[in-house]
Amino acid sequence: MDKNAQAARNKKIRHALMLVLLVILFLLFIFPFILVIINVFKVKADITVDPLALVGAHGFTLENFPEAMEKMEFWKVFANSAIVTIFSTIFTLLLSSMAAFVIVRNNWKLTALLFSLMIASMVIPFQVLMIPLVSLYGGILGILNHRATLIFMHVGFSLSMATFMFHGAIKTNVPVSLEEAATIDGCTRWQTYWKVVFPLLKPTIATVAIIDAMAFWNDYLLPSLVLAKKELYTIPIATQMFYGTFSTDIGLIMAALLLAMLPILILYLFLQRFIVEGVTSGAVK
Repeated sequence: MDKNAQAARNKKIRHALMLVLLVILFLLFIFPFILVIINVFKVKADITVDPLALVGAHGFTLENFPEAMEKMEFWKVFANSAIVTIFSTIFTLLLSSMAAFVIVRNNWKLTALLFSLMIASMVIPFQVLMIPLVSLYGGILGILNHRATLIFMHVGFSLSMATFMFHGAIKTNVPVSLEEAATIDGCTRWQTYWKVVFPLLKPTIATVAIIDAMAFWNDYLLPSLVLAKKELYTIPIATQMFYGTFSTDIGLIMAALLLAMLPILILYLFLQRFIVEGVTSGAVK
């Protein structure tokens, strides 16, 4: 066997091994989701006895869904989660894209300092800020237990990362010549941003939207600190009521988790084609 044939054979073997490894990693990654799908259609006893069985001894059941929706007041908590997620995402997109536009197009020391501080803030763990946050907004200002407060906090914590992504996208993909042409045509600075720059950022907008929407929708820790009233609960907090001190109804938990993940999963399916393009749009070409 000559060297070329041996090299081709080795390449095929490496490719096959890599494919097998990727399949194994994929199965390990998706296994919890498969486990939820399998067990959501079983009664509690069947889940406890054999959680890996495709069908339980008591057969296929849909009772977990209406019971879970009733106990967690699904439509109320769904509306709370939707309001917080939608408004937090919209404000984050608008404010971060505007901030990135100003930072990129103005070579001021203040903008450079501001951008550096925003990048530095990304490495601060949220757990460090938990106690001061609750003490300030709850003990001193007394503005906890409001959806607006939670939206304000979500936007504040997500603004730095979103600005960083928009900064790279504008600097790489938006030519200054387009803005100069818009200015010559009589556009103001605001019109140039809104009519020329912002439409060119669609891939990054979709990427930031799906990343932040997933984070806001699935967040448990921050809403649990801010929202103590039951009528303001979001879906992640509402699912906590199924965990008892002495017993836990796994079937209802699985149903609640599936109901919680479906909206954000649908959003991801609609926007997934923009994800890779948006993430790499700020890379050096």
